[in-house]
Amino acid sequence: MTVACPHFDVSIRQRSKGQSAVAGAACMSAEKLFSEYDQRTKNFCYKEKEIVAKGILLPPNAPWEYADRQTLWNAVEASEKQWNAQLARGIIMALPRELPANQYEALVREYCMEQFVSRGMIADYAIHDKGDGNPHAHVMLTMRAMDEHGKWLPKGKRVCVLDENGERIKLLSGDYKSYKVRTTDWDDPGNCERWRTTWADTTNRYLERAGEDVRLDLRSYERQGVDLVPTVHMGPVVTYLEQQASAQKLASTTRKSDNSTVCCNR
Repeated sequence: MTVACPHFDVSIRQRSKGQSAVAGAACMSAEKLFSEYDQRTKNFCYKEKEIVAKGILLPPNAPWEYADRQTLWNAVEASEKQWNAQLARGIIMALPRELPANQYEALVREYCMEQFVSRGMIADYAIHDKGDGNPHAHVMLTMRAMDEHGKWLPKGKRVCVLDENGERIKLLSGDYKSYKVRTTDWDDPGNCERWRTTWADTTNRYLERAGEDVRLDLRSYERQGVDLVPTVHMGPVVTYLEQQASAQKLASTTRKSDNSTVCCNR
């Protein structure tokens, strides 16, 4: 039996969009963190009741002080100098309600260690459950590798283009013709599909171990050969606006009904 638990979203926090790594971490963890970049406090403590578990997973070469959320993400912000810098990779993944809640953290930690931390990323995670039947995990990942001393490395490097004689090609500007290559494969377009697949595999191991006969399949309905139309994840903002519209419609209907009654009484 397949579990209807398809939500697995990958996004990038970007400075060009006015986003902040510190603010994202504060919101995810329901904490109050101070951002050195904009000198502002990001306070999301009002969400702390929905936090089931949270933590930071470090690779062996990461400084131990990065286990502190505020220190980590301020260091990330400080390492990025560009106005359009990519600050962090974010993942939101639904957790199967069929799995016992006390196993959620072990599942998330195992997955993060195998897929991200083992490759040199720092993984900051938080598990949310409002009791509305939608338990899920947020993960923020660093986007720069670190050397053996825990120093941030460049995301990319320039490689010179060579002519048929193996010589560098000089441009009219005086610079040499070159192109940029990434220093890691973390931005490989195929990663999203691999991460989705391994999340399903890891989750299914936990479901089987728990004695559940349901299984997670994150492939689209079309790829599964299922004749269904997928639902659209609208997010809290759209949901709130729809609720407001419904409330206004109900209030309008009530007013019309009241006015009709008054007219009839006349």
